[in-house]
Amino acid sequence: MALNPKFAGQRLLFGQPSSSTSGVPPAVHTLELFLDYVCPFSAKQFKTFYHSVVPLIKENPKWASNLQIIFRQQVQPWHPSSTLVHEAGVGVLQLAPEKYWDFSDALFKAQLEYFDEPVVNETRNDTYRRLAKLAATVGVDEQALYNLLAIKDKVPEGSIGNTGNKVTNDLKLQIRYGRLVGVHVSPTVIYDGIVANDISSSWTKEQWQEWLAKNLD
Repeated sequence: MALNPKFAGQRLLFGQPSSSTSGVPPAVHTLELFLDYVCPFSAKQFKTFYHSVVPLIKENPKWASNLQIIFRQQVQPWHPSSTLVHEAGVGVLQLAPEKYWDFSDALFKAQLEYFDEPVVNETRNDTYRRLAKLAATVGVDEQALYNLLAIKDKVPEGSIGNTGNKVTNDLKLQIRYGRLVGVHVSPTVIYDGIVANDISSSWTKEQWQEWLAKNLD
């Protein structure tokens, strides 16, 4: 449930936890959403959660002050473009963390454009260029993001190659966390450190509302 401060943009927190008269420090529940940008089921869950459930949480002071939400990037490497789109997400975290959820929303809406077939005949850097243009639609600096993502076509002096790009090390941390907690399927939801197998990608706003009431009221 820990979140590296450099990835703070992945967290949504709408209120401060209430203090306790017993002297026990205030704390919040943690809901982690493990999502892959090119997974249709992840897109379905994100759409409902971001556009319907988040407003419910904001409107309920008790929920807002007792829950933090974390977007966990779950790369699914059997789709090669999954790595590329998640690199773009990491790049946005570096450049404009306040735009991360809006970029994720835009990317999920455009995910068909990054499935296997649309990317198979373009170069890796061409895919990055399209992702940077998409990020620009939510206010991220297009050229700055592309500069983070682009792969050089020449091996740097003093290197044997395979140096990656400027988000490679941060992407490794994202992947390492998912492996550490044993997440494989996307989407996966973890609530307070335990996989919530009852939560489905097809859940409606009303089903989420019922679950939140049960777990936060």
